Amino acid sequence: MDRQITQDDRKEDDKTESNGTFWQRISTNALVRFLLFAAVGWVLVQLINHFQYVIFVFAFAAILAILLNYPVQYLKGFLPRRFALGIVVLLSLAAIFFLALGIGVTIADQLQDIAATLTQTITSLQTPLNQVQAFLNQRNISLDLSPLQQQLQSLVFNGASWLVSYIPTLLGSYVTLIIVLVITFFMLIDEGNLWQFILRLVPQAQRDRFDRSVHRSFQGFIRGQLLISFLLGLATYIVFVIFRLPFALVLSMVVAVFDLIPGIGATLGVTLACLIVLLQSGWWVALQVLAICVILQQLQDNLLAPRIMQSTVRLHPLVVFFALLVGTQIAGLLGVFLAVPVAGAIVSFLQIEELQAA
Repeated sequence: MDRQITQDDRKEDDKTESNGTFWQRISTNALVRFLLFAAVGWVLVQLINHFQYVIFVFAFAAILAILLNYPVQYLKGFLPRRFALGIVVLLSLAAIFFLALGIGVTIADQLQDIAATLTQTITSLQTPLNQVQAFLNQRNISLDLSPLQQQLQSLVFNGASWLVSYIPTLLGSYVTLIIVLVITFFMLIDEGNLWQFILRLVPQAQRDRFDRSVHRSFQGFIRGQLLISFLLGLATYIVFVIFRLPFALVLSMVVAVFDLIPGIGATLGVTLACLIVLLQSGWWVALQVLAICVILQQLQDNLLAPRIMQSTVRLHPLVVFFALLVGTQIAGLLGVFLAVPVAGAIVSFLQIEELQAA
């Protein structure tokens, strides 16, 4: 009887030990593997810093390929894959072409308006300064305002020069977009063969779990990012309508689309929206748009986004913040772009339950 109780107790202890926390299950061999993993991670950080642009292009193309693969899979139920792929690619290229054309025409018009505004500003600055200078000369006051006039003109011309110098950056962004689209197209044609090659580098015993972890994390991240951007655009539209601001629908769509780009996208969206309003409605309305967008984005970044990523990527909110900070420190914009899905894949693959969402 005592022997049976002892065996039962031992089985219970073994069961408790096997179901313990991550730190209770870790062993010496696991610690060595963890240290090796950390060393490999350090090497990867150096490689990421060196090939940051290349990794960013391929990562962005991979995310686009994942998004476009959903309609391809849907159309495969009615059409052969080649026809489905061709339809999706043609529609995507048409949408991107008209969007780029519209943005290009808008930017060209706005640059012309800015040039006209700068010319008018220079003229308006010269007139009152000349009047003040004439007033001082009539009263024999020896005060030369020409240096001030030159400084103001220099300030305006420097702003114009900055806008002109931004054009090569804009052209470089268009070239990068074309490269991303070409890589996305080939990824769709590849049908996952490249990913299968990467999986063969993983030990066979861990291959399926690694595959599931990466797909679940990145797909969850994409769903979460789409939901966050949609909610931000909806909230922006509602607030703009309440405050009776012009171009409510267009501006909210601009903010939502650019918000899909992690990190810098929100800033770009707000800047473009404020520039549009500034040229059409003046400083006061532009300041209102800026204040509303900043408040909504702070609510999104600090309250909404961590909760959504908690449910879609299954990461604890603190882990989301930590991953974003570490990613920014390691790889800048690329780190912000990949931090959350990579952290989700690592936590899921290592089965660290303490870092997953409750």
